[in-house]
Amino acid sequence: MPSQRHKGSAVATSSPSPTEDALLDAASECVLAVGVRRTTMSDVARRAGVSRMTLYRCFPDAATLWSSLLTREVETATERAEQRASDHVTARERLVEAVVRTVEELTRNPLLPRILEVDPELLLPYVTDRFGESQRFVLARTEQYLAEGRRDGSIRIGDPTAMAYWMVAIATSYVTSIRIIEQEADPTSVLGELRVLLDAYLRTDW
Repeated sequence: MPSQRHKGSAVATSSPSPTEDALLDAASECVLAVGVRRTTMSDVARRAGVSRMTLYRCFPDAATLWSSLLTREVETATERAEQRASDHVTARERLVEAVVRTVEELTRNPLLPRILEVDPELLLPYVTDRFGESQRFVLARTEQYLAEGRRDGSIRIGDPTAMAYWMVAIATSYVTSIRIIEQEADPTSVLGELRVLLDAYLRTDW
């Protein structure tokens, strides 16, 4: 797969090939239709119009397929969010806006809410046990913003790894709690509170 380097980033990521993208699109359609656990590799190959051998050449097993799909969706959401945040002046403002917009993108993407609806246990390890590849991508981007914020004087001094982990954990909590938030509160208002919380946390004058 070709290597893609994000603008202003030292984080290199692998961009799916056109064939892989088509397979991931088919996998996403299957998940939206019946969920992850009820989708087989044969279902994905059939929906994509390719042989199982072609699918297995790109993704050797179901775990790799689902991980790649989730990673693609998170990276795409992050890239869109960073574009929307790029006009802000300071690194703190860009970071806060990028995190909030990433959360917004992910909760509006039908894939994650669908997984939370029918297969929530598949996401539980990424909340309770370990960070996945997609979360580590966001973690690395967050640490870069923190470094930029220290250089421009907009972000306070602190342990960058601990600060980045905290911010990603907070964002993950919002995304995985979206069904509760939609039932109990106004999601837009809660996002606004997330923005206030993150900005206050990063300021140099607290």
